[in-house]
Amino acid sequence: MIFPDGTEALRDVSFDVRRGEFVTVVGPSGCGKSTLLKVASGLLDHTSGAVYVDRKSLGYTFQDATLLPWRSVMRNVELLLELEGVPKDQRRAVAKEHIDLVGLSGFEDHYPKRLSGGMKMRVSLARSLATKPEVFMFDEPFGALDEITRERLNDELLSLFVKEGFAGLFITHSIYEAVFLSTRVLVMSARPGRIVAEYEVPFDYPREPSLRFEPEFAVLAGKVSESLRASSVVASS
Repeated sequence: MIFPDGTEALRDVSFDVRRGEFVTVVGPSGCGKSTLLKVASGLLDHTSGAVYVDRKSLGYTFQDATLLPWRSVMRNVELLLELEGVPKDQRRAVAKEHIDLVGLSGFEDHYPKRLSGGMKMRVSLARSLATKPEVFMFDEPFGALDEITRERLNDELLSLFVKEGFAGLFITHSIYEAVFLSTRVLVMSARPGRIVAEYEVPFDYPREPSLRFEPEFAVLAGKVSESLRASSVVASS
């Protein structure tokens, strides 16, 4: 992937994500993680190679919740269904189901300015989930949240993944988040981004929050961290 100014963002990147898999990409800042996600989703055109994604059923969650401030929680969650032409009564029922699913029952009539950062991300998740995506992409959705809220939303996202079974592609800077969420972790080098390591995550779903404190978890996180440091040194030397 080469931008018009000549910047090469990605080079020789190849991987797949199947339904029922949750694949997370970690890498140093500026390595092309978000570019990779935008190319996969169709938000950016790739300049070489080929991309095969079922975009007919695709959900996307940005780093920011991207809620419309003049619409209530209910109306924000309804938005994509409304754009698809789903009748009002039907989309209202589907939106209510997914508001309940992300733990926001009772907040249907609240507006974004009255919500915390974590609640806004729950609304964003519910909005995408309402379309029943078979492929779900996440661009560092929890990066701006405090650690406790982030861990709680990680737990809730895993519950949603187990329930819905979508193919998940997740971008993060956090190694611990990557290992906790994923079936596989991919490590990218510094720009131009390449996949330099891949780790299978052996822990069964559902995963308890206490998994984060298990020795096996720490060992795997350490291996991912070592690969990340090594790839950054090689790329900068």
